[in-house]
Amino acid sequence: MSSVLNNFKNDTICAIATAMSDAGIGIIRVSGSRALEICDKIYCSAKMEHDLKDHKPNTIVYGYICDESNDSENIIVDEVMISYMKAPHSYTREDVIEINSHGGMLVMNQILLLLLEKGCRLAEPGEFTKRAFLNGRIDLTKAEAIMDVISAQNNFALESSRSQLQGKMYEKIKSFREKILYQMAFIESALDDPENYDLEGFPEKLRNTITPLISDIEHLLETADEGLIRKDGIKTVIVGKPNAGKSSLLNMLTGNERAIVTDIAGTTRDIIEETVRLGDIILHVIDTAGIRNTEDIIEKIGVDKAKSKIQEADLVLYIMDSTSDIDEEDKEIISLCKDKKTIVLLNKDDLIENIKVTYDMILDMFSEVANLNVPVIKTSMLNGNGLEELKKSVTDLFLNGDIVPKQEIYITNLRHKDLLNQALVSLKLVIDSIDKNISEDFYTVDLTESYAKLGEIIGEEVGDDLVEEIFSKFCMGK
Repeated sequence: MSSVLNNFKNDTICAIATAMSDAGIGIIRVSGSRALEICDKIYCSAKMEHDLKDHKPNTIVYGYICDESNDSENIIVDEVMISYMKAPHSYTREDVIEINSHGGMLVMNQILLLLLEKGCRLAEPGEFTKRAFLNGRIDLTKAEAIMDVISAQNNFALESSRSQLQGKMYEKIKSFREKILYQMAFIESALDDPENYDLEGFPEKLRNTITPLISDIEHLLETADEGLIRKDGIKTVIVGKPNAGKSSLLNMLTGNERAIVTDIAGTTRDIIEETVRLGDIILHVIDTAGIRNTEDIIEKIGVDKAKSKIQEADLVLYIMDSTSDIDEEDKEIISLCKDKKTIVLLNKDDLIENIKVTYDMILDMFSEVANLNVPVIKTSMLNGNGLEELKKSVTDLFLNGDIVPKQEIYITNLRHKDLLNQALVSLKLVIDSIDKNISEDFYTVDLTESYAKLGEIIGEEVGDDLVEEIFSKFCMGK
């Protein structure tokens, strides 16, 4: 953390904080020690006076943004409301000014250019939140939660992000670290002052502290896979032979004519990607070219892409034409699904008199070729049959049940999951050392490692590279 603070840029920054589109209101945010001075240079009151610095902090001031580049007159750029928050009572714990202008792209850019001319620097992505972190207003889990709130695609992701913003993750990790720190301090004290600190029976006392701590971390990690799925969604690929109904399925899931549907085999030659909500789950769906042997060079490229996407997918939706016999191409597709979570959609169920493929035939084929037991759903893209059953099958495959109560913490961040795993390994090594009767001074090595990994989660043990990587993913103006 100290190395990050040493490289902390403390100049005054500015950025447009609202979406770059025509809107009723737009906000330009300024933060830094010169925020008031710089904004006062471009602000004019109704009397055309530069008196922004005469107003009290934490108030909103009416006036104009003026361009004084032409000495003969002030050109009014826009009518604005300006709010001034004095350090440390602001988002960044610096002086912060927010200019509320009209939301047109042109007018906001003109105000931004004036700020740059008067001494501001354009903020980097996430730099306002990074300053809030570096100035100690928020920990790293809260900083990451802010971006998660902005990008949340469902209620679970939003609730989980709010939980982190309230500090629940921080408090949990902090309590873990405090317990570890106490044990580390006791060992060091006993080694330095054995007359006053007795290590007799300490290994078992340490075991009684570390064992429940291990259980707590394991419980958190048990939520990670489901938490990540609920938050980020499932990478899903639709596969099948030409004319099986893949594009019709995509259109049904999205609720619009996203893909071209014809009776001509090989219509889809490239991948089509869409994000859809299926019950409580987000699916990142890829519709692929029909998999078959073909001499068409372009179609063959699409087929090869389809096969590669199967390997990348978390879920395969294999749609089969129930009016066509199973052949070697079906067997090839089934073999590609090996080791993948797969749902088979037996399509065209409405054509009862032409059915050639049955439920049992599919189960037998998957068992023989891929050693998989798969859900099989009878569907009709014509009348929408099977959609509710598909929702249930996806839920059964990926979720353990209902979302836990709001006070429960879910791990929804891959970085947190990885660091918790590393901390857990170190704590288990401590238990292993106790079991092997290793000297107490060796416990500190693994305790220190676990303490450090937990510290990385909340930002108390971080370096420049990690901070830059996290905040580079933020949007401008946040």
